[in-house]
Amino acid sequence: MKPFTTLTGIVAPLDAVNVDTDQIIPKQFLKRIERDAYGAFLFHDWRYLEDGKTPNPEFELNAARYRGASILLTKDNFGCGSSREHAPWALTDYGFRCILAPSFADIFYNNCFNNGLLPIRLPDNAIGDLFADVRAANNFTLTVDLPNQKIVKPDGSSIPFEIDPFLKERMVNGWDQIGLTLRHADKIAAYEQARGIA
Repeated sequence: MKPFTTLTGIVAPLDAVNVDTDQIIPKQFLKRIERDAYGAFLFHDWRYLEDGKTPNPEFELNAARYRGASILLTKDNFGCGSSREHAPWALTDYGFRCILAPSFADIFYNNCFNNGLLPIRLPDNAIGDLFADVRAANNFTLTVDLPNQKIVKPDGSSIPFEIDPFLKERMVNGWDQIGLTLRHADKIAAYEQARGIA
């Protein structure tokens, strides 16, 4: 998993509450066994018209000004619904590395940390101010500084955020579940050797 320390990127707004995992990655695209190439199907039913190919001009993320965005700005209870891990896969494959919202569904929140996607909870008023900032300027960018737990705006002001110390350590070091286990590779090998199972 790619470590996360600081990220400077364009912010894309998704002004919706209770965005569930079936909207993030619709069920018909879950037949694949790979973890990559899901980005093409992200928000599929919103991004495209009924033909499934023509970009929907009404969907804000389709605007040219948000092309290449790596930070998603959204509203309450993002990632609710099913526990499908394909949701963070689709978001990261599309190019997002960070999501800013007032709240996240618990399983989705934890799945993000397992896949190198940083979910940050911010107060409603901070989210509202950021929506206004994003829409007032083309290619609005933020810098997410995980080690110092702050988000830096273009004017130099910053927004602090809280994060569990262990989850922070995992992101900074790029430890997914396998990476956490491999930290103990020597002890695992010694255990197996002592029991003749190596």
